[in-house]
Amino acid sequence: MSEVADSPNSPFHPRIAVIVPAYGVAHLLGEALDSLLAQELQDWECVVIDDGAPDDVAGAVAPYLADPRITFLATRNQGVSAARNTAIAATCAPLIALLDGDDRFRPDYLSTMAALLEGDPAIRLATCNALIFGAVPQDRLCFQTKQGTSDGTRGTLADVLDRSFGVYIGTTFRRADFDRVGGFDTTMAQSEDFDLWVRLMELGGHAWYVDKVMGEYRVRPNSASAHAGRMLMGNIRVYEKARAALPADAPEQPLLVRLIVESEEALAFEHAIDRVVDGDTARGLAELRKVKSRVGGPVWALSFAVWRIFPGMARPMLAWRRRAHSRGNDSGGLGALLGEGAAL
Repeated sequence: MSEVADSPNSPFHPRIAVIVPAYGVAHLLGEALDSLLAQELQDWECVVIDDGAPDDVAGAVAPYLADPRITFLATRNQGVSAARNTAIAATCAPLIALLDGDDRFRPDYLSTMAALLEGDPAIRLATCNALIFGAVPQDRLCFQTKQGTSDGTRGTLADVLDRSFGVYIGTTFRRADFDRVGGFDTTMAQSEDFDLWVRLMELGGHAWYVDKVMGEYRVRPNSASAHAGRMLMGNIRVYEKARAALPADAPEQPLLVRLIVESEEALAFEHAIDRVVDGDTARGLAELRKVKSRVGGPVWALSFAVWRIFPGMARPMLAWRRRAHSRGNDSGGLGALLGEGAAL
């Protein structure tokens, strides 16, 4: 383990702390750390955390520990939320940036985010566009449409809730705000990052989007976000927590009710697909027909017509859809999660 960068004997005071969880990505960690070393802003500290990983994270990070700004921590496996909380607690910078061990920053990421947050105390979180690469049919942008419901730069709590303002894990926020909301919720098995964004936004202020590619987000075949059903269950819990946290007369309450209903319907749709893929075709198709209003378009209409005549076709077709979604084909937003209007 390297010496902590801001020790009592060091004059170094980092502007921003970069948190790098590295579970299962030791072979990719060097790319993430190389992108950090290439940053225009050099006043950073970094904690790489091995959350009881099955691979050799220590060996992967060892060549980088000569840089006193980089620290390595190893803990027993407690999940990504606890890992990030532990790593953040080991840093001192006023700003926090998240960099997963298989992702990359572009060189201007930290300088841009630090300037934004230091210049506007009302920003609760700052994010940017990113290149999605890896286990996808072709590289694409994370966001391809205007973000939020105003000028495309600022996002409200409602915008973050309904995903009209998209936020991914390559996001920067203030340590003081992180401490105020209690950090990552370690009881969240899914959507733990979305949960944090929502709780940060509940503090007031706005989110900020930079319409520039400053990060590179890798999709892996077995990534935690691969299954829409698990994501939907996590989202429902986030919405329920927000409903409980906000005043009963908060303007976001009707939106939250609608989002919970839509997500529950979408979850029923995904469970019905699971039944078909698992071989319970008759029951699964019956359940799909009950909630087929969740999707539209000629491809879905034709598919339901085909399955009525040839039910045996449903299993391979829906299995293909599930594989396609797991590769990160969704373009983001609630509509993509729900599958509305999407092709098989």
